[in-house]
Amino acid sequence: MAWENLTSVSEFFLLGLSEQPEKQEVLFGLFLFMYLITVAGNLIIILAIIADAQLHTPMYFFLANLSLTDACFVSTTVPKMLANIWIQNPIISYAGCLSQLYFFMLFVMLEAFLLAVMAYDRYVAICHPLHYIMVMSPGLCVLLVSASWIMNTLHSLLHTLLMNNLSFCADHEIPHFFCDINPLLSLSCTDPFINELVIFTIGGLSGLVCVLCLIISYAYIFSTILKIPSAQGKRKAFSTCSSHLSVVSLFFGTSFGVYFSPPSTRSAQKGTVASVMYTVVTPMLNPFIYSLRNRDIKSSLGKIIWVRKIHSPQW
Repeated sequence: MAWENLTSVSEFFLLGLSEQPEKQEVLFGLFLFMYLITVAGNLIIILAIIADAQLHTPMYFFLANLSLTDACFVSTTVPKMLANIWIQNPIISYAGCLSQLYFFMLFVMLEAFLLAVMAYDRYVAICHPLHYIMVMSPGLCVLLVSASWIMNTLHSLLHTLLMNNLSFCADHEIPHFFCDINPLLSLSCTDPFINELVIFTIGGLSGLVCVLCLIISYAYIFSTILKIPSAQGKRKAFSTCSSHLSVVSLFFGTSFGVYFSPPSTRSAQKGTVASVMYTVVTPMLNPFIYSLRNRDIKSSLGKIIWVRKIHSPQW
């Protein structure tokens, strides 16, 4: 019978970014630096928003949730990769691999949903400024974030359960630095048709909803900005969404290239490089993009530093 030729999987081997020993120390130092910068930067953004009452607005509420998602997002993959390099052991257990897949899918989709919600927030702020406070009420903000968490929790669980139903061949080597869905499907001995169908239907529909929300929101935003008579007014209006637009372009450009490219053009090396861009580089750059191009965040961080200087003991 066919099932007798299948191997019971207890572990996988993560091949990482490079199998060359001389590059391992460089990769370890580079990714440890990026991980620490990412976690510290996003936590600082969250601290600044919590500490400053002037930042208790819908835009910064969503930004705090995005920063929390980024910190969790990068913590799903990078620590395991660093541990594997440090102990020179690329093994990850079957349960650990599925757990990593679950949390990875959760946070990658949650990031997409939050970016779409933030685009809607900017649409209301620029296109309907007089009704902004009434439309973006605290209840609606909490509802949007809660709905994003609930839907993506169920979405990730569906992918993980479907993956758990597959059988895997004797080759357990994953040409990646974490358990992503496409490399795992390529190792399956059983037909992954249902898994691929769910990816391109439910996953594609979720991505399409986010993209349509972004496109429609920014279409109205740019239309409204072009109608502003003064150049200074246009620059001021555009500055409120330029940081968000930069993050959206970086995140969706790389992630869509990984998951929705044709199989004939897909390669392990290109997929790994693109994955580094949206799983590590984008979460690291987000705090810099939002803090360096946002006067309110810079002002809040300046207040925190100033207060600490005043209250610190003078020796």
